[in-house]
Amino acid sequence: MGILDGKVALVTGAGRGIGREHALMMASEGARVVVNDLGGDAAGGGGDTTPAQETVADIEAMGGEAVVNGGNVAKFDEAGAMVQQAIDTYGDINIVVNNAGILRDRMLFSMSEDDWDAVIGVHLKGTFGPSQHAATYWREKAKAGEDVYGRIINTASPSGIYGNVGQTNYGAAKAGIAAFSIIAAQELVQYGVTVNCLAPTAWSRMTAPLMGGDDAPDDLKEQISPRWIAVITAWLASPEAANVTGRCFDIRGDQLGIAEGWHLGPVATQTDDPGDMGPVVAELMSKARLNASMSGRDHEGHGFPSQSI
Repeated sequence: MGILDGKVALVTGAGRGIGREHALMMASEGARVVVNDLGGDAAGGGGDTTPAQETVADIEAMGGEAVVNGGNVAKFDEAGAMVQQAIDTYGDINIVVNNAGILRDRMLFSMSEDDWDAVIGVHLKGTFGPSQHAATYWREKAKAGEDVYGRIINTASPSGIYGNVGQTNYGAAKAGIAAFSIIAAQELVQYGVTVNCLAPTAWSRMTAPLMGGDDAPDDLKEQISPRWIAVITAWLASPEAANVTGRCFDIRGDQLGIAEGWHLGPVATQTDDPGDMGPVVAELMSKARLNASMSGRDHEGHGFPSQSI
């Protein structure tokens, strides 16, 4: 008996990397899994359900139950079909893990409209679609007087909640996912549905080029194995996590933290003359905490004047 015994999960982008580990972990804990993966490349091109089929085969080999879905999360109707496939195949849906993603890293002045639209579409709209369809299903069940078990676990990123150069599209999408998660948690709590998000640091085909690629040491790959991300995800999907919602978890290997988000810092009274605002802002800046670096800690150095971050 696993902590997810009898539950039905949809995991998007589950053919490789973090999503694959989510699917394997949930299946090992007793969940039946819809394994979604369009099978495109890291930039979103192409399509091949082979990775999803391989994940399903591995789940079946361990004695679990899973089915392939090759839909595109960025298309609203296809997102709905994923949710419906879980219901049609297994009689219910209890867990949605929004993990699918792509990268189109560019400096802002080099970023095309397509680079922007593609990344926002897969990450942000691709989180909205499955979540909206599942939330609608759970709300209808609640209105009918039926028991509801609902968990949504979204994938933000340190790039979104802390910021990273070269990722205005990716970071904006991931920051949007973090905000989406907080608000959706507030909206769905009345139905007993929890919504949380993850800000993972893990070795995957998308992050490997940023971490040394083939030259990276094996111990680094192990330290930040994507399996670590699946541990907290499976727990958040479990009955024990019923009172945990609206949180963003920063995961780096076996280290787990909670990112605390925006809070109002120092406050001052404005003058009515823009020319007199310099000292007011200077005082605020002297008291304000620095923005975070990708480590999640106060930003130091990196070529920025400390008063500007």
